[in-house]
Formats: sequence, C-alpha cells, structure tokens
Amino acid sequence: MSKMTAIKHTLQRDVFLPNDERLIGFVHVTKVGRRKKNSFLCAALSTETPINARVYQVKKAEKGESYKKKATWLLRELKCVDGKSTNKETAEFDLQFDKIYKWVASSVSDKESFLSCLWKLSQRYLKIQKPDFLNVPRHLLEVVNQPSGLLPTQQPDDISTIMEDDYQAISAKEEEDLKLSMSEFKAAISNAEIFSEQLSKQLSVLDGANIHSIMGSEDQVLNLMRLIDDGIQQAENIEQKLDSYDRILLNVKEQMEVLKDKDTLIHVQNQNHQKLLEQLHGLVTQLDLDPKHNKALLDGDLSTPNGILDCTAAAEALQKSLNIDVHSGLKKMAAVEEQQKKFVRLSTSFAKRLAHHLNNLFIHQGNELGETLSRQALDFRLPRHHSSHRDLLPYAELMFWLKNSDFKSFHELSKVYTQSLSKLYNKEIQDFFECAKQRLGTKPDRNKLGVGLGSQTAAKLGSSSSIGKPIEARKRSGSMQSVDSASISMHGSESDLAMRHLFDQILDKLLNELEPFCLAEQDFCVRFFHLITQREDREDADDGSDIWMPQKPIATVEEYFVENLGEGLYQKRTTTEMRQINEEVRRMMGELFPSLEAELEGFISYADRLDGFNSMYMLVRMSQHVNNAQDTGSFLSVTYASCLVKIKRNFDRFIQNQIKAIQEYKVSKKNKCKILNFVHHFEDFATQAESIFRGTDRHAHLDKSYSTLVAVIFEQIARVAQEHPKTPREVVMLENFHHMFSTLSHLKIPCLENDRKEAKHTYQENLHAYTTALLGRPLEKLHVFFEGVQNRVATGVKPEEVGYQLAFSKQEVT
Repeated sequence: MSKMTAIKHTLQRDVFLPNDERLIGFVHVTKVGRRKKNSFLCAALSTETPINARVYQVKKAEKGESYKKKATWLLRELKCVDGKSTNKETAEFDLQFDKIYKWVASSVSDKESFLSCLWKLSQRYLKIQKPDFLNVPRHLLEVVNQPSGLLPTQQPDDISTIMEDDYQAISAKEEEDLKLSMSEFKAAISNAEIFSEQLSKQLSVLDGANIHSIMGSEDQVLNLMRLIDDGIQQAENIEQKLDSYDRILLNVKEQMEVLKDKDTLIHVQNQNHQKLLEQLHGLVTQLDLDPKHNKALLDGDLSTPNGILDCTAAAEALQKSLNIDVHSGLKKMAAVEEQQKKFVRLSTSFAKRLAHHLNNLFIHQGNELGETLSRQALDFRLPRHHSSHRDLLPYAELMFWLKNSDFKSFHELSKVYTQSLSKLYNKEIQDFFECAKQRLGTKPDRNKLGVGLGSQTAAKLGSSSSIGKPIEARKRSGSMQSVDSASISMHGSESDLAMRHLFDQILDKLLNELEPFCLAEQDFCVRFFHLITQREDREDADDGSDIWMPQKPIATVEEYFVENLGEGLYQKRTTTEMRQINEEVRRMMGELFPSLEAELEGFISYADRLDGFNSMYMLVRMSQHVNNAQDTGSFLSVTYASCLVKIKRNFDRFIQNQIKAIQEYKVSKKNKCKILNFVHHFEDFATQAESIFRGTDRHAHLDKSYSTLVAVIFEQIARVAQEHPKTPREVVMLENFHHMFSTLSHLKIPCLENDRKEAKHTYQENLHAYTTALLGRPLEKLHVFFEGVQNRVATGVKPEEVGYQLAFSKQEVT
C-alpha cells in the first residue's frame, strides 16, 4: 500500500466515516508563502440523501497523529477554479469561495487529479451555479453523463466509491431451489465440478424442452413476439414521457434549490435590515438632544438654583451625545457629521457663557469679601468663607463638565479664582499674624490670663527675657551668661512665666485657627475643581507651563526630612505623604496662600527673638499638629513640616547659645567661689523644659540637648575649680557637683541617670579629698612640731631627752 493510499484510508476512516461521508479525492497542499503550513484539500460526498458535495481543509493535529477539519465549504459555494496555466506545468491553483484561497499542491499530477475530481463532481451534482474552471487543461474537463450510475471516466481508486455497483440478491424461492438441487447430489459440496456438470446437463435438457415447446407453439410465439413488440413500443412511449417528466422535474429541482438558497439569503437580509434599523434607532436616539436641554444650554439662567440644575442636566446630556460609541463607518455619514458639528458648536458656546459667568462671579466674590476684610482681626480669629463656598458649590458639576470639554477655559478660570482670592487671603493672614505679634508685644495682666499659675509652679519655671525693652536691646533668653548674680534676671520671674504662658496660648490659638481655615479652602478646591489624588497625564495640554513640578528632587527631599525632622517622623511621612502625594492640590493652595509659609516663618523668628524658650513651645505645638494631621500630604501639613524644620534649627541654636554661655563663663577673682550661676540656671532650664515637653514625642530632642548640656557643665565646673585663686579646687567641685547630683535626683530624667551617678561619684571623691587634706590638719605649726618630735624618737633619742633640744623645747611649744 502506497503512502498516499494509506493517508487516504486514514482520512476516510478517522475523519469522514464517523460523519457518514465518503472521501472522493484529496490533494496535499500548502498555502502560498507558507511552506511549513501543510494540510489536505478533500472532496467528499454524504452517504445520506440528498447527497451533498463538500470541500474540506484537513490538518494534522499538533499533538498526535490524528487529523481534524479546519475549514468546510459546500461545493455549490465554489465560484471559480483557477489552474494558473494550461500550457505550463505548475503546482499552484486558486479556489474562490467567499474569498480567494491560493494553494500549492505537492505535485502537478496530484493537482490535476484533484481539479478533475472537482470538475466531475460539479458536473454531476450541480445543476445550476456551476463554478468556472479557468486555465485548466482541456483533457481534464471530460463530459460526464447526467443519469445515475458510474461516471464514464471513473477510476477504481477515485470516483468508484460514488455509487455502489448494481447487485441483486437471490430471492427466498431461488435459495430453496438451490438447496434442493444441492441435496439431490451428495457430491455437490465435495466435488463442485461433478455438481456443475450435472447442473449443465439439466440446463441443456431444460433448454431443449423449452425450444421444443417453443417450436411446438410457433403461432403462439409469433403472437407473443408481436405482443412483446407492442409492449416495447408502449414502454418506449412511456419512457419518452418519463424522460420529459424527468426533464421537467429536473428544472423544478434546480429551481427549488435556488429558492432554498434565496430563502436563506432573504432571511439573512431581513436580519441585517433589523440590525440596521436597531443601530440607526439607537444612533438617532443618542444624537437627539432634548429641546429643553438645547434651550438651557443656549439661554439658561446660571444665577438661580433651578437654572443651574437645568444647565447641569443639559451639559451632561450634551457630553453623552458627544462621547457616544459610534462605529467608524457610521461617523462618516453626513447626518452624523452634521449633528456632531452642531453639538460641538453648542458645547463651545455654552463653555464660553459658563466661563464668562464664573469669571465675573470669582472677581465679584473677591471684591465683595475684600470690602469687609479683617473685621475679625481684632478678635484674633480668621474669618470663615462658608457662605462663598456655599454659593459656588452648585457649579461644581458644571466645572467638571468644563474640565472635560474645554480644559483651557477651565485652567484659565482656576487662575482667575486663585488670583482673585489670593489677595484677600494674603491680607487676612497678614492681619492675623500682625495681631498675634501685637498680643505678644504687650505685657500681660496675670489676673486676666485664662489659666492661673501658682507660686510653686512659677518658682520652677525659668525665664531670662527682658519684657518691656526693645527687642534689639534684649539679650538672648535663657542664656547662661557670665555676669554677676546681682545683674542676672531670674529664670522663674512671674512676669516672664506669664509671657511664656501667653505665648503658648497664642501659638495654640494661631495654629488652631489656621488649620480649619486652610483645610476648608482645600476641601472646597478639591470638590469644586475636581482635583485628583495623583496627577494624570493630559494629552490636550498645549505646553508644560501649567504643570507644577517640585523644586527639589526626591533624594534631596528625603535627606532634608531625615536630617531635620528625625528618622521616626520621616518614616511616617514617607509611608503616608510620599505615597498620597497630591501635587495639584498643593499647587493650587500654594497659589491661594503664597505668603502663608513666609508669615509663619516670620512669626517663628519674631517669637524666637522675644524669648529663646519660645522655640521649645513652638517645637512641641508644631510637632503635635504635624503628627496629628489626617491628610499628611495636604498643603498645610507640608507647610507646617517646613516650619517645623526651622523651629528645630532655632531650638538647636538656642541650646548652642546655652552651651556657648557656659563655656564663656568668667571666674570672679575677688570673691570666694560658691555654686556657679550656670549650675543654678540648668536647674531652672531643666524644670521648665520638662514642664513643656512632658508627654510629647519630641522629648528625644530634649534628651539629646540634656546630655550635651550636662557634659559641658561638668567640663566647665572642672575648669572653674582649676582656675579660681581664692577657693580650693575640692571645695568648688564638692559644692557644684553636690548641687548637680541633687538637681538630677530631683528631676529624675531617665537619660541623665548615668550623669547623676557620675555627679555623685565626683562629689564623693572631692568630699573625701577635702576631709582628708584640709579638715585633718587644722593647726599647721603644731602639727609640724609633733611630727618633728616623732621623728627624733624614731631615730633613737629618748623621749625624756627630746625636750632638751632647742627646736623642741617647751618654749617652742608655747
């Protein structure tokens, strides 16, 4: 069995036989330009009536040796067969069904065999709509008889399977006669030749009897022959009529097939018409704008609530009509293009009208609010703008429509809003901070303070500011300067304590007023201008002029926060602010409040010049507001964080000034040295600092300052003790370290526990040295005399003879 025969057998068995089909012809082909894509083109007939001829593309499965059908076409769908050339041998050919398929056969002979098979099948089973055979050799296009039976040129291996050969099975009576004959001859089965000879003899006898009988009835035979001739004549007439009927029925069959195809086409056509009507109905519905919406967009009242609602609904309907999902082919329709242009003109007109109205409204609000500017400044509170926000919020949906429809106008409106309101906000903030500074510049009445201060608390808290003098003439507060104790201002004076308490109240009031003031404006801007959490890329931006970019790279910002805010706060800000960064909101808030950060920094500098202890109050208060902020990425939180960095630097500078004052302390050579001033001042400083930082998360910065200050104090005590000419070193060390030990034990500061132990150890060492070196020898001359006596006795002089020596006589003792 050849390879092609084996493939044909496999295809018939695995692909066509399960579907009650017979494989008539096949060819191994590849598509033009795709040599590796092998497949088979197969022509097959159905075994059930009516017989249908089909052409299949069969491919080998990717996994395994099985075959499967990839494409199927009815033979009557074949429109044209192009053999490419009638003279030149080529393996290429084209088959045109719904489109043209280009193939290359494995050989020219296989191609011609398959095309011949297609020709025979189309001639036999297609009455009408037969395909055209172009560029096919004439010897392949043989005439095929229409009646049923084998085709004239059928070969055993191809078309012989179209119809089964005529075969008539024997009847039951013939079968009985055959059995009877075989039973009469016992040798019928064992010896077929004897049985055949006997049957031949019987047949000869019967033929002779038949001939004898026929010759005996010649007349009857002649009559029978005439009857037979008449019957034949009648049969021919009937056959002619049947042929005519067949021709008529054949035409009817062809027409019925055509009608069947036309019915299918009509059904498809009706479905297409229905889909087209539905598509057009949906398109017309989507492109049809309600007249009331059209009227609202053209002349709707934008100053009344009902008019705003009507215009909002109309704008949304117009936006939907402009953004409908239309097939690209429908967009080319003249009616659709005209309606879209109409909508664009309507959108442009309404956008201009809306932008003009809001532009005037923004300017009017800025001017109207400016007329009543700073009415609440004397009450030390920032005015609220709820009424202006309430008047503008009904336009929020229209602003969203404008942002999507005409971003340029939307951007210009946002600029107008920020320009109109920024002047007002700047003036209000400036007056508010000026009022705060004026309140700090006046000496408070202790009886009018909101919180009374007891005498014990006042004694613990320290101050060195000189209230009542010009700021330029005041000394840096809290500095432990080398001046006489008579001229040093006490840290715990009630006036300074009251001023610091007043500053803490004013600072808390200031921050609490700024927070709702800025957050309310930020919330309004987010809702009204529809600002996004993360900036989106806009393709319609003309240039990058409106895109806000951070002034510092990320690496610099990270180093900035780590260095100035501490690792803990930086970690919090990187996990919240950095991930929820909102550049659009901060950009707009920065334009609305351009001077807020500068005013805050100016107030911080002013307060720091008044009293260095204020930096501690500000560090605590500002840290609380930064850490407790719900939106760490907001404009106000970022501004507070930036100011917190400046406050931290002021606090560090304040500590450095304390250290510098201690290091520059001058020893008074006229009087005996007692407890040093900076030791007293450290107790006051630590007591007041603990009251400020108690229970806050900024105590770590204070602990670091404590360690530095105590180390410098210990160092300078040793320096003063060494340099003082009037007082013994042990006395200076004893008194000052004892006082430091007492102070640290009283304060119970955990980070200074080691310093407390060191102060105790140093105090005890100097106490022992003082006791043994000074208190052990109160009469120096008498002590020297008795030492001499002991030395003489030790050298061998008798005790009673020592008194006779001139240096140790009784006169010397007296």
